[in-house]
Parts: sequence; C-alpha cells; structure tokens
Amino acid sequence: MKVVVIGGTGFLGYHAVLELCRRGHTVTVVARHTPKAGILPESVQFKQADIEDSSEAEIRVLLEGCDGVVFCSGVDDRAVPLAPAYQYFYDGNVRTTDLIFRLANEVGVKRGVLCGSYFTYFDRLWSEKKLAESHPYIKSRREQAKVALAAGKNMVVSVLELPYIFGHTPGKVPLWRPLIKYAVSSLPLFYTSGGTTMIGVEHTAEAIVGALENVESSNSFPVGDVNLTWEEMLGHFAKIAGKNKRVFTLPYQLLVLVTVFVKFYHHLKGKEAGLDPVKYMQFQTINTFIPEKDLAASRAILKFDTGGIVKSFEETLIACGLGS
Repeated sequence: MKVVVIGGTGFLGYHAVLELCRRGHTVTVVARHTPKAGILPESVQFKQADIEDSSEAEIRVLLEGCDGVVFCSGVDDRAVPLAPAYQYFYDGNVRTTDLIFRLANEVGVKRGVLCGSYFTYFDRLWSEKKLAESHPYIKSRREQAKVALAAGKNMVVSVLELPYIFGHTPGKVPLWRPLIKYAVSSLPLFYTSGGTTMIGVEHTAEAIVGALENVESSNSFPVGDVNLTWEEMLGHFAKIAGKNKRVFTLPYQLLVLVTVFVKFYHHLKGKEAGLDPVKYMQFQTINTFIPEKDLAASRAILKFDTGGIVKSFEETLIACGLGS
C-alpha cells in the first residue's frame, strides 16, 4: 500500500513508519518540522506541512494517490490552555481529524487509522462517570473518534484506543522523564494508588499497521499489553536503575486537596487543564485496566505482538538520560 503518515516524525508515527517500511509498504511522512538526516528510512518521502494551517486543497494534494492514511498528530492531555480549554483541544484533535479523514474519503483513500486514546474506551465503559463532560481533553478525544468514523463513508477507519506507551524515538526525550527521574532518585518514593494498561511502542506500531492491513469494517479497538499498578511500574524503573525502593501511597484526601490548589492556580491565570485536576484523581487512583478479553479481541484482528514491557521501560529510562 501507499500510506501517508501524518505526524510521522513523532513518537508513535516514527515507529509506525519503520513498521510500514519493514512490511514493504510505500510511505510518505507529513510533519511540521524536517527531521535530521538519517532519522527516517531512505525509502520514505518527506513532505513538510502543518495540517492545522493547511488549506483543504493542500491537504487533498498530500492524500491523493494514497491507499491508506495514519493520523498520529494532535495535542495531548498535558496542555493547559486559556479557558475555556475545549476550543484548544477541538482545534488540535477534532477539527484536524475531521479534515484529514473527510478529505481522504473524498480523494479515494480506502483505509485510515486514528491513533486515539484509551480515555474513549473508559468513557464508554464507565458512562455513568461522564468523563467527557468533566474533562475537555477526553471530550475532544471522544468527538475526534466520532468524526473519524463518520467521515470514512467509503473507507475503513480504525480508531486505536491507546494506553500508556513506553519506548524511545531517536533525538526525542520521553515525556516520562520527570517521573522516572524521581523514581530513580535517592528521594523517598510517594505516588498515588491505582494503575493502568501499558504497551511498548514497537507493539503499538504493529497494531497501527495491522489495522491498515487487516480491519474489514470501521470500528474502535482498545490496545494494550499488560496491566500494572503504579507501584509495580515505578518499582520496575527503580530496579532497572539498581535501586530497591518502596513506593508509599499518598492518601486520596491529600491528593484532592493539592489538586484543588492546582485548579485554583489555573483559574487565577485564566487557564483550564485538559484533565480537570480534582476530578481526574478519581481516575488516577483506581486501576484503569482494559480487561484481557477486550485486549485479546483487538489482538485477534490487529495481529500485534505482546511482551517485553520491561525492555521498553529500559529503553525509556536510557532515552531519558538516566541509564546506560
């Protein structure tokens, strides 16, 4: 297939490009900034463009003649934009996704993959918690998935609901660095209760390419490898660094008190977080585990591999400049 990867120089996109090339597909990468020489495989064609600032005509040119499109771009949950925050997340996640998949459908692209978030999975699973109504970022991810699936009337669209992902991309410092630096330091290790689903970036890339190759009808697919508590995850990082540390669990009431002050600080600055700090503690402190039966169902279709999460932890730690 001829595949265009939007955001192909980023953490997920880079590994998707490598996996596509490994399987013999013809790849074009579209990204805001030109990568350093030698980062992308020689067979990959690179086109510099900012999708948010591109016209429909320009996007059509990028997509014409392609069999598949992978969208790995957008804004993540760490952003704290000016209030009300939803407009920022709508522009970065929903509007751009609608443009890409609607225009891809119009120019004859047959397959599309959206690298989404597992927040949409839990928004469906725990509908009574109204996650999308409480968190602008989660709302943007829900609406993003909707527009992608709706836009692809003549194409097969796969929305991958991705969890916490570990690994490294050349030249980039993982977003995990502050937490890992703390975990491997000499300081006592305090963290929240709870845990979540995790996966290595190579297996995520396998899922992306597997969606392009194997999915027959548009749908959303929760993706993951292992379910670990935060204590287990942090313990792995400490052990890799040669530390034997106990993780002390912070009381929920204390966490809520701290986040009340964080939210008030944002309010004073005229800002709003994508994840409401106070309400998010209800999510952070429980086990947000995707059940194995749902992960197995996705693996059966997407045909991605499992295992090696500790190796992904090791690579992440080294990429953070905290290991060897």
